[in-house]
Amino acid sequence: MSSGLSYTSLFPRHRARLSSNNMTINLSDVESQLCTLLDEFTQQLRTENQVIECCIAGGWVRDKLLGLSSNDIDIALSSMMGFPFAVQFSQFLESRSIPVTRVTKVESRAEQSKHLETAKVAVLGLDLDFVNLRSEVYAEGSRIPVKVEFGTKLEDTLRRDTTINALLYNIHTRSVEDHTGKGLSDLRDGIIRTPLPPKQTFLDDPLRVLRCVRFASRFGYELVPELADAARDGEIQANTKITRERVGEEMHKMMKGPDPLRAIELIDSLSLSRSIFTPPPPTVVPTDISYHTAPIAARILSQLLSTVPTNTPLHSSHPSILSYILSSTSAQSRLYLACALTPFKGLTYTDKKKKKLLVEACIREGLKLGVQNHFLDGIPPLFEAAAMLHQPMLEKYRQPSQRVALGLMLRDKRIHCAITGTHWTGSILFALVQELVPLWKADEGGLDVLAANEVIDTYNALAAKLEELDLPKVVESPPLLNGTQVTTLLSKKPGQWLSGVLNKVVEWQLDNPQGTQEACKEWLKQAVDEGMIDVGVDPERPKAKKAKLSKE
Repeated sequence: MSSGLSYTSLFPRHRARLSSNNMTINLSDVESQLCTLLDEFTQQLRTENQVIECCIAGGWVRDKLLGLSSNDIDIALSSMMGFPFAVQFSQFLESRSIPVTRVTKVESRAEQSKHLETAKVAVLGLDLDFVNLRSEVYAEGSRIPVKVEFGTKLEDTLRRDTTINALLYNIHTRSVEDHTGKGLSDLRDGIIRTPLPPKQTFLDDPLRVLRCVRFASRFGYELVPELADAARDGEIQANTKITRERVGEEMHKMMKGPDPLRAIELIDSLSLSRSIFTPPPPTVVPTDISYHTAPIAARILSQLLSTVPTNTPLHSSHPSILSYILSSTSAQSRLYLACALTPFKGLTYTDKKKKKLLVEACIREGLKLGVQNHFLDGIPPLFEAAAMLHQPMLEKYRQPSQRVALGLMLRDKRIHCAITGTHWTGSILFALVQELVPLWKADEGGLDVLAANEVIDTYNALAAKLEELDLPKVVESPPLLNGTQVTTLLSKKPGQWLSGVLNKVVEWQLDNPQGTQEACKEWLKQAVDEGMIDVGVDPERPKAKKAKLSKE
């Protein structure tokens, strides 16, 4: 009988809590100076018969209440568009000799659910976005507003994605305002809910589904049932208003956030995987993919990375496998996104008559993520490494010698490549995760521990042998002889033969860790002279024909 390893008991959730019971915000000196400047500027506008109220909106208010720092500040204006206000405010700052950047304008794009014109400027080391409070008018049967008007604070906050993001901070009264009536209590209770009925909120901007998932995973909060139901709604998931770039940006934030496992679990529970990751046509994707392997892979990865002592019988990974990964948040976010793409493992597609891994299309076309954080160039090799390393018993690495065989494996660009951010420890760890996925017992909510420990022990034995042979230190070592040295030594012109000879040089230095450059030259010359290494035959150049002199 297998021993089930329960996921719930192993991964307790951390929940962000309010920093103060009285719901007040403690401003930094710079933030207090900004609020004073904004208040004085609006007082100056009143002398010109322009009555404008400024409130800081959204994430800054939420984060300050949670005791978190935030340098991005959204300022909502009661009766003036963001751009003209920002321009005049910049002039006001310059008159006081306060440095400020040039004001830039981001136009509204209603077809992509970006309904507000935004003005951006930086001052006092803070990034400011200025927008007007809004009210939207929709045509029947459409969620793209036909008119965006100045609105009240209530109208504006009801249009936001969640109640905890709908809080306002009045810079004039220095107080928090909760116009939805639920923002402060939801922040206190750890609840993610929408100000309006969730389906209405999601039809307005389907990206809000992913934002809700991101905030739930970031803060350890719970989605209210009606929100979860709306997120699973076919009409919401079929909505194509949002660009793939915005989807990819949300996924990137989730993977580099504090709890990517929670994000992947929520994506699975809300049946969002297909709409998030599937690349658009003409790429053909099977319809019978089992997306539930994604959270399983992520749970296994989280357990293997955990440094918290547990009473579970699951064996720990070898320290050398974990050392680099635990020190690199970039590597961890890459591994978690790879886990999220586990359902596409082994699938390929044809691009310009060339067969490629489908995970590459998922990243490039489905999420529109490039080489930033080495997602596009670093994740496909992880899947190639998993196939290459499957069941890595040491008996497989004997020829021509164990040190050479293991060294060549470690230096394979699918296993380790600095250019793509591929590190051998991540490749081995991901291969281990993929090998453990089939051992997950859904009915027991955990791994078959006995079988899993056998697999873990196999990978640990591999890591221990690599360490014993001191191979991690030479994974990026260049050949003892470079191309110029080889061609000079052998008195040959460069050609296709050269790469093969350089590979032999690498094998020699792996087999002779104390070998010198001179010893390598002596070995190479002898090996070529004895025909042990084929360097080919230089083709003879055709003799040049003498030009005939024409008689005139």
